[in-house]
Amino acid sequence: MATARKIVLHSLQGYRPELSVIVSQWIQERVKYVGICGVDASQIEDVIDDLCVGDGSSPYFMLTASHGPDESLQDAIFLAEQLSGELAGDVHVVEF
Repeated sequence: MATARKIVLHSLQGYRPELSVIVSQWIQERVKYVGICGVDASQIEDVIDDLCVGDGSSPYFMLTASHGPDESLQDAIFLAEQLSGELAGDVHVVEF
């Protein structure tokens, strides 16, 4: 299976420390986009952004977007599907 380039993270329980391991794996896999919906979406987006910057010596660019409580998983998937060009590709949903 090809590496996912676009991910929608559906947060069921909110931020958890193991997110850093998952994001590190996504950076290694060259994921280009992560949209977050569900519990603590904005906080999780901030954590992902911080992890991509790292120590600043070689930041990794990953476009992120958080979706508010009035937006559904389907809204997040729809937005991800609209991304094209360098961000084209299938959308993979990850429950967290």
